[in-house]
Amino acid sequence: MDTPIYDFVKKYAETDPLRAHMPGHKGVSRLGVESLDITEINGADSLYEARGIILESERNASALFGAHTLYSTEGSSLSIRAMLAMIVRYSAEQGRRPLVLAARNAHKSFIYGAAMVGAEVEWIYGESYLSCNISLNELRAKIAETKPVAVYITSPDYLGMVENIQAIAAICHAHGVLLAVDSAHGAYLKFLKPSLYPIDLGADLVCSSAHKTLPVLTGGGYLHISEKAPRELLDYARSSMELFGSTSPSFLALESLDLCNRELSEGYAEAIADFARLAAKYAEKLNTGGYVLISDEPLKLTIAAKKYGYLGNELGALLELEGIIPEFSDRDYLVLMLTPDVGEAGLLRITDALLAIPRRDEIAENPPKPSRLESAVSARCALFSPSETVPVSNSFGRILASASVGCPPAVPLAVSGERIDENTQAAFEYYGIEFVSVVKE
Repeated sequence: MDTPIYDFVKKYAETDPLRAHMPGHKGVSRLGVESLDITEINGADSLYEARGIILESERNASALFGAHTLYSTEGSSLSIRAMLAMIVRYSAEQGRRPLVLAARNAHKSFIYGAAMVGAEVEWIYGESYLSCNISLNELRAKIAETKPVAVYITSPDYLGMVENIQAIAAICHAHGVLLAVDSAHGAYLKFLKPSLYPIDLGADLVCSSAHKTLPVLTGGGYLHISEKAPRELLDYARSSMELFGSTSPSFLALESLDLCNRELSEGYAEAIADFARLAAKYAEKLNTGGYVLISDEPLKLTIAAKKYGYLGNELGALLELEGIIPEFSDRDYLVLMLTPDVGEAGLLRITDALLAIPRRDEIAENPPKPSRLESAVSARCALFSPSETVPVSNSFGRILASASVGCPPAVPLAVSGERIDENTQAAFEYYGIEFVSVVKE
């Protein structure tokens, strides 16, 4: 598969031009990558008006993913906001209310995006704040009750749990409802056998952060529109990306997306499927050694740490002492993300390090369950109201202004505009959040 973006930039760099254009480094190497870092010069194309080499490369990606594919250089966060803008514009064209029925374990980009584009949100709650495990019967009832224009879910979620997308898509389409999926962690699922990618399972809109699970530089991502989705969504896509995207997208990220197409077409896709089978064998060794793994997706090891007698943070710290850096840990879970580039040697190293940790008595502590909080004002109103930062201990009864959560996992315990209750206070404290931003009284 050809690589039009990378080829153009490489050829340009080899001519050693005098760069009287951005960026300011002028191609002079300090980091070692500057010669390949350019801007939208003549011939380089423009991401949000792509008609040349970027469009050609996106068509290569479209062929690989079986969808209409657009690039993002700001990960899934940009694509999430664009999907919401597309949904709102579609609802206006259809003369429908811009209501989105969303799983509560949404990334904070969804909350901020909904506030910015005027999407109304009705929540579907799960048993934990990081996973939802949507009940199909509840979904049917909610759709019948609220009549949304779209359903929005996260799959896989941060813990590696995967929703029944095929069944959810069937329910949505039977009611004339779009299905949008935040699959930021799931780009590689396309290349398993069979594919577990949401587009192949019936979703209309899907975003993925290529940089999370494919050989792509940080920031490289995709927005996919199903070939079966309403045509209007594709018509709105690029202008919706432009609403939120930087006018100076990273060409290094674009080049890595471009090169990833070639990698996938020349063996890396098969390597993903092969490595998933290998990873399953090592996961079984951990299970035999007493670890409880909960992830549905094959290239994410999610350990329920308390079952082994440790907090997730403790296990993470022990791995770091061995030079193994996890993706995420909290009191309950340890998450490690794998790709073929970890290799069997890396799997062995992880497994040996974990099995060398002595097992202890199970910790009998459950995390707080998410509250179904009262929405005192809209998320938009809360986000743009005067606010102040207060200790969590003083937050009871206050209206949350902005999401008080870092990344990872960037999944808020409470949503802007909601009134904080005692259970949410306890959840903030449980997860180590000491201060929250609240609307001024």
